[in-house]
Amino acid sequence: MDDKEALRVGAAVRRRRRTLGLTLAAVAGRSGLSVPFLSQIENERARPSPRSLDRVAQALETTTERLRAAADSARAVDVVRAGDEDGVRRLVRGRHQLSALEFIGEPDLGREFQHRNDEVMYVVEGAVEVEAEGRAHRLGRGDTLFLSGGVRHRWRATVPGTRLLVVSVAEHIDATYDARR
Repeated sequence: MDDKEALRVGAAVRRRRRTLGLTLAAVAGRSGLSVPFLSQIENERARPSPRSLDRVAQALETTTERLRAAADSARAVDVVRAGDEDGVRRLVRGRHQLSALEFIGEPDLGREFQHRNDEVMYVVEGAVEVEAEGRAHRLGRGDTLFLSGGVRHRWRATVPGTRLLVVSVAEHIDATYDARR
């Protein structure tokens, strides 16, 4: 784990603790770590060792991998410049909570997709046809289609020069509802 990731994990720890409705004292009791140390982790003033982070994760009924994946990336700033090429352009680089792709031109990937998490398709220019849930949806410039996680779908551009923006919750994030959590 690098220093930046270690510092940012505090926000993920706090969000998870609050989601579970736990106090710092309750997490301290479950993890064997002190309340002041846990507070420092949440406020990004302490860097937990891998062992301490594992103890925190267990206390929060999750894994260190999930805490790292949910780490607050709000401070990360990355500019992706426009390109002139056809194809696929990744708009969010690295491991973040969102994935964003721009499809440019007339890609017909010829296959069906099924993603774990929700996604939104937005037609910037041109038109696409999306098959989902046994229905064909024709989308034009400015139209948006929302797909819940798990919905099988395929799409194709129907107009030359189409630009489609696809934004989704990243695959490494477990955004599915689980009543046990």
